[in-house]
Amino acid sequence: MKIKVQSLDQTKKIAALFASSLDKDGLFVTLTGDIGAGKTQFVRYVLEYLNINKKVTSPSFVILNEYKSPLFPIYHFDLYRLEKKGLDSIILELREYSKTGVLTFIEWAEFAHGEIPKNALRINVQYDNNNLDIRYFNFSSLDEANYKFIEKFQKRIKDEHLSNMLCFE
Repeated sequence: MKIKVQSLDQTKKIAALFASSLDKDGLFVTLTGDIGAGKTQFVRYVLEYLNINKKVTSPSFVILNEYKSPLFPIYHFDLYRLEKKGLDSIILELREYSKTGVLTFIEWAEFAHGEIPKNALRINVQYDNNNLDIRYFNFSSLDEANYKFIEKFQKRIKDEHLSNMLCFE
């Protein structure tokens, strides 16, 4: 599923609908794409909707931020600055945080050297080639449970009359 957003307000709307589609089972989410395209902002808005009152920042230098939610623990990784040696030191955490009952976000998952669990929901964020104010959020997965999540999320988008944001290719 591909979503076209043209403003931070639209990013906030899709993040809220994404968050409202979650259940107690949580989700393991990877975020890839252009630098500055809105990966951290998307996570920030999802956590805002989940009533995380703590300031949500990119864990670029600390690698991992942890948040507590009434639904589940939330983990926010950023692999941008990790080299292979550093990644090796957090592999167990990546696997542990891919289990049911946890919401995990991994920014710059392309630097994980094949260590991302197969049950990940993948979000790729790209700028529009002709207009840098437009971004595309592409949601995909290899996991059947995530297909159901994407369907639920897409239904919420349609129910909110935001179908014009969906891109069909």
